[in-house]
Amino acid sequence: MSMIQHYVKAARLRTLPLSISGIIVGGLLAMSKDMFDWSIFILALLTTIGFQVLSNFANDYGDGVKGTDKYRTGEERMVASGAISPKQMKQAMVVTTIITLIVALYLIYLAFGKDNFSYSVLFFLLGVASIAAAIKYTVGSSAYGYSGYGDIFVFIFFGLLSVVGSHFLFTKEVGFLIFLPAFSIGMLSTAVLNLNNMRDRVNDEKAGKNTIVVKIGSEFAKYYHYYLIGASLLFALAYVSMHYEKPIQFLFLIAYIPLMKHIFFVLKNKDESLLDGQLKVVALSTFLFAILFGIGQVL
Repeated sequence: MSMIQHYVKAARLRTLPLSISGIIVGGLLAMSKDMFDWSIFILALLTTIGFQVLSNFANDYGDGVKGTDKYRTGEERMVASGAISPKQMKQAMVVTTIITLIVALYLIYLAFGKDNFSYSVLFFLLGVASIAAAIKYTVGSSAYGYSGYGDIFVFIFFGLLSVVGSHFLFTKEVGFLIFLPAFSIGMLSTAVLNLNNMRDRVNDEKAGKNTIVVKIGSEFAKYYHYYLIGASLLFALAYVSMHYEKPIQFLFLIAYIPLMKHIFFVLKNKDESLLDGQLKVVALSTFLFAILFGIGQVL
């Protein structure tokens, strides 16, 4: 395998559909208000992808140098396997950060121009915060992913900031109701992380990675999982009910068919390693939800 292939594997491209789900919702909701711009949308997607790749590189590096990945089963990590050295991964993180910041600055300029300087500063600071959060998840002695705060990070950055922030890029406004679909995306994204942590519970406990699942145990982690998916549905229904005009607005319910099947699988499952295959189910269902929810509001 070439070095480029190693970096592509470390980037974990399968995580990208989940990461852009919030941008899709925010963008399509702006489209439903005739306030959409394709250039802003594409740049927002590219910025988010940059943040996600940086997060994946940092996660590979952080868990690798801490020795956490030596307990992993399943997908191989590049630093832990020796395919990429810690120094090389740090260099990749720096390059990714620089490229992402350049794209983010162009996005901010395109969205706000010279007339909304305060908005530009705010979004620049949010971009810096996103970079810091992506790196500090597993890197450093105070990595919050090792203390059970990863769920909060995912909910805020994948849900609230992604949906509300992208919507603001188009509309320059924040209303209470936009937080409802943001909660839905945030909870579904958190469910993906929770499922990942349920799968890795035993290994994380050995490595001293105290995720929420490690703290509350596998049984309560299942209840938490059901709540995240169930609450995401309720918030989406609340938003549509308050904006109801035609039945197609409930198109997003199709995405909950595989999610309901997933819940029954988790309910009956006794072998946590079997949850690995379910990660794709929840992640792609979230991506499908984002597309169908947005289309339902546009049409």
